Amino acid sequence: MTSRWLMPRRGAEVRPEGSEGPGSVVGSTRATAILDVEHPIVAALVERVRREAGPEGGARAALRLAHGIIAREVRPVYSVEDRHPASRTLRLGRGSCSQRMAVLESVARALEVPTRVRGLLVDGSFWYPRFPRLKPLVPEHVLLAWPEFLLDGEWVPIAELFGSLSELRASGGAEFTNRGGETLFDAVSRTAVDWGGNGNGAGTCDSTGTACDLSAHVVLELGRFDSRDELFARHGQTLCWTARHISEPVLGRWSAGARTTSRA
Repeated sequence: MTSRWLMPRRGAEVRPEGSEGPGSVVGSTRATAILDVEHPIVAALVERVRREAGPEGGARAALRLAHGIIAREVRPVYSVEDRHPASRTLRLGRGSCSQRMAVLESVARALEVPTRVRGLLVDGSFWYPRFPRLKPLVPEHVLLAWPEFLLDGEWVPIAELFGSLSELRASGGAEFTNRGGETLFDAVSRTAVDWGGNGNGAGTCDSTGTACDLSAHVVLELGRFDSRDELFARHGQTLCWTARHISEPVLGRWSAGARTTSRA
């Protein structure tokens, strides 16, 4: 039994993908409360990315480079405050998977690459391997904001930033086990993380570790949103305010393990 009491009331506002389908959400490059692209610390990271990527690298190469910097320099922790600004994550040098994705989205917007998110309600059991002794405290469902980037006229999910799912499956790599230091944010650089059921259909990583069909863990598709701010404003966060207030001082510093690197 999982902790329903830790979760906010969602009720009628939770509905399947409809008016917020892929074709109806155009994304944006504007700053938001979470994606505070104009903050000096975010601007400094963007300038570093521009400098290291060079003028001929292109937007995709720049985002790959930014991903690598974030993976190396922002320590993965289990923070439960999804609405923390990207600048705060950078200032602290630590962040959850969701918070690190928000930093990457902020970099993209500063580079004039529109972003949007796909809202997914994911079965909490997906995170059991990380908390084997704390399963009763894992929320029943976890709200996930999965970023997408408009590159060369096409929406590219973060899972395909380093290549298509088929290319990533063919590239080889170590297994993603959803435990230890590597998070989903890190894994996308070398693993075909598939929430749509286009992989092996097993709901887990395959035997080679190069394809993770996680579609079986998706409880509900919530559609696309112009920003993660809009998703959280409409559907709340995974934990209610009281649970976040109590647990954040501990979980916000609890390391997910040793840092991992990302190939750029």
